[in-house]
Amino acid sequence: MPVGKAVNDRLSQVQVIHPKPGSNVLAVSRSLAMAESELVSPPLDSISAVRFAPTEPNTLLVSSWDKTVRLYDAATNAQKSKYEHRAAVLSTTFSDDAHAFSGGLDATLRELDLASENMRALGQHSDTISAVSWLKNTNSLATGSWDRTLRVWDPRASTAQQSSYDLPERVYFMDSLQNRLVVALASRLFHIYDVRNMSQPEQTRESNLKFMTRALACMIDGQGARFVISGPWYATASVEGRIAVEYFDMTPEVQDKKYAFKCHRQTIDDVDHVWPVNSLAFHPIYNTFASAGSDGTVSIWDLKLKKRLRQYPKYSGPVPSIAFNADGSKLAVGVSYTWDNGEEGAQSAPRPTIHIRSLGDEIKPKNWSG
Repeated sequence: MPVGKAVNDRLSQVQVIHPKPGSNVLAVSRSLAMAESELVSPPLDSISAVRFAPTEPNTLLVSSWDKTVRLYDAATNAQKSKYEHRAAVLSTTFSDDAHAFSGGLDATLRELDLASENMRALGQHSDTISAVSWLKNTNSLATGSWDRTLRVWDPRASTAQQSSYDLPERVYFMDSLQNRLVVALASRLFHIYDVRNMSQPEQTRESNLKFMTRALACMIDGQGARFVISGPWYATASVEGRIAVEYFDMTPEVQDKKYAFKCHRQTIDDVDHVWPVNSLAFHPIYNTFASAGSDGTVSIWDLKLKKRLRQYPKYSGPVPSIAFNADGSKLAVGVSYTWDNGEEGAQSAPRPTIHIRSLGDEIKPKNWSG
């Protein structure tokens, strides 16, 4: 997406590591190619989400605009099952390795039993379900919708919907960390809830990014303890090729550490081309994180050092969703058209594909000693 005038300010404190002169670029490219496989039986339309199971490292769910959620075994490169919906599916999540949930344009929340391959409707919103997030600490499910409500569900209860909360805007994305749920809304708003008492948001914020929110991810509460010096954080990204790193702690000394930087950009003939950042994912061990954009690239970042550690070879099309698996050994990359260029771009868009990348030391922070 070209921008008319050149951008004068540089990446704010973010450094890019380039190959050393004389390095064997061809050998590196071949090694990277060998570290990746493409899954069989991909969706027939744009991919909305890729999600790995919480503990099983090879179980992957993929939701799509082709009205399906597909279950894959990444180790054997096999589609294990497919769940047909009445309309496009925008979001999916696991509760455990054997159960998952989905929501989309038909406004129906569904539970997927991955062992029996059964699917049942749990309830309805009055408009599109745009986000689903499993709340581990309360064993419940949160759903966000374009109907401007946030709802909490208990799949075990005879009446699954437990509560509903009105919001000022449509929900775009959600993610959770420990007892916090972060909800990204239209108009660049964010509500942060304590999941133990959701009668009102714990914090209400406006995005530090000037353009529409396109991605949200909370850090993983795994072993990345060396990063939690200033408390847990989350990251957001916008359609204008920027990522912001935010802290939950509202004390001034912690808030002073938040920052934003440019990414997924390229200067061609003195014109800065800017692409949306579509997806963010934190590594479960190192808390480095990955970003994916409509430029077809995936980059790995060290948030503490504010450096890009690696950019993988460019894919054939935009990357709408990425996910690390439970042990951090694999990265799932969904590649499909994201409609940034409308109907015209759809005519020449490549078919959707799903890639599984095996990860090495490139994902570790510099000087990692864990």
